[in-house]
Amino acid sequence: MELEDLKKLIELLKETDITELQIEKEGTKVRIRREKFFTSLEMPTQKTAPIQSTIIKETEEETQRLITVTSPIVGTFYRSPSPDAPPFVEAGLRVKKGQVLCIIEAMKLMNEIESEADGIIVKALVENGQPVEYGEPLFLIEPL
Repeated sequence: MELEDLKKLIELLKETDITELQIEKEGTKVRIRREKFFTSLEMPTQKTAPIQSTIIKETEEETQRLITVTSPIVGTFYRSPSPDAPPFVEAGLRVKKGQVLCIIEAMKLMNEIESEADGIIVKALVENGQPVEYGEPLFLIEPL
């Protein structure tokens, strides 16, 4: 891929609402991403700001102690081994390191995703049958 081709792709992104573009040509992969910026920002009134900042701090502290299980591959997320089977895990369930949490189907292969630590499932972040990207958060686990 030539430099002129890359410049054209970058200009294409500037002219559209597309924020990410990935192309493979002649064995060369190119991924271009741009962040979307907003022109205006609404600030909360002075009365609610202390309450919101307290909630944000508590949420950040809680999130920091949780383990986030992320997708190691791109594929389709499944909560159970088959459509009629119960889910591998639910919120509030205690799990052990190595326990299967879900399956991600990629290229007709079923990949079991295991827990990275002993803990309790706080939340499943992805719906059954939803496509997932590499690195996308799947579960939050409170370590024991």
